[in-house]
Amino acid sequence: MQALLNKTKGDRWIWLIIILLSLISVMAVYSATGTLAYKKGEAVEKLLLTKHLIFVLLGIGMIYIAHLLDYRYYAGISKILMIITIPLLFYTLVFGANVNDASRWVKIPVIGLTFQTSDLAKLALITFLARMLTKKQENIKNVKESFIPIMGSVCVVFVLIALANLSTALMLFGVSILLLIIGRISIKQISIVCVGGAILLLFVVFLGPRRATYASRIKSFMHPEQQHSDKTFQADQAKIALATGGVFGKGPGNSTQRNFLPHPYSDFIFAIIIEEWGTLGGIVIMMLYLVLLYRCIKIVTRAPKAFGALLAAGLSFSLTIQAFANMAVAVGLGPVTGVPLPLVSMGGTSMIFTSVAFGIILSVSRDVEENLAGKETSEKIKNNKVIVGDIPAFG
Repeated sequence: MQALLNKTKGDRWIWLIIILLSLISVMAVYSATGTLAYKKGEAVEKLLLTKHLIFVLLGIGMIYIAHLLDYRYYAGISKILMIITIPLLFYTLVFGANVNDASRWVKIPVIGLTFQTSDLAKLALITFLARMLTKKQENIKNVKESFIPIMGSVCVVFVLIALANLSTALMLFGVSILLLIIGRISIKQISIVCVGGAILLLFVVFLGPRRATYASRIKSFMHPEQQHSDKTFQADQAKIALATGGVFGKGPGNSTQRNFLPHPYSDFIFAIIIEEWGTLGGIVIMMLYLVLLYRCIKIVTRAPKAFGALLAAGLSFSLTIQAFANMAVAVGLGPVTGVPLPLVSMGGTSMIFTSVAFGIILSVSRDVEENLAGKETSEKIKNNKVIVGDIPAFG
């Protein structure tokens, strides 16, 4: 155990946030699945909780493994991921498993598990963009050599995801724009991208296969008083959870809205947390994600290489934007979407891909620490202030 701890590197605050969110996840999911014991029997509840615990521990293991791998290797891996991702997104649209009226999932043969291909696509596109922006820095203003190849990958992935999962596609597009700004793409070119993105968005909303679903959700959000109660059921039950939670909450395990809210352990877990732990509990969750963003920004500013900075920036923006999108939906600040709360919501493969993203960020952080330590050692040598105890042993 001590050997594992000695090998654990990277930002200690991020590690603390990971542990806290994992503990909160176990407690919140245990409470939110309580209603299943009544509806389907205690065996189902215990099975789901055991499965979630396994994925939480597996996720922490993936973070540890991913953070030990030099982040530079992810540049090469990103090309392989993109080659796999685009055909897989096509396959999902045509043959994807239909869950909750949406074909976003692919069933893994033999083991029978399903996973959202958009989770893999987010990781693939962000790492690929970081690689491309770094590689093209010398002629980043060149439209033919830099702008078109970079935006081609963004647009293809955006359209393929948006046809089945608009909310995830919009968040990923927003993260891509932020990366383009950090990567020194000209504002004029970015404006063209935004106009093009708006046209693609209109195409998906008004002509896509799920146009009726998108229109219904937007109308329910903009004019809830004009909708039938069935259309606003999820949002209404979430608001009741928020209102009855008060400042200090009902206490862990005392939620009543978990009996009415669809998916209280995934999409609306933040509403259950506020009902049980109150507004203060909700603020603590928000602060954890804000601290995560702050620590990641520090990593970005200290990263010695452009690829590491862009990689950490893209992944941290993706995680925090997704977190606040989930919380916004739960408190009624956005239309209902199927976006989970990172590291908190129950979900097997989404937990794994989120954990890999955390691991990559910590890999960049580990490199930053080693780089700073090397600089400090060099300064001591230059200033002739090295004492015997300061010299590291190399074998």
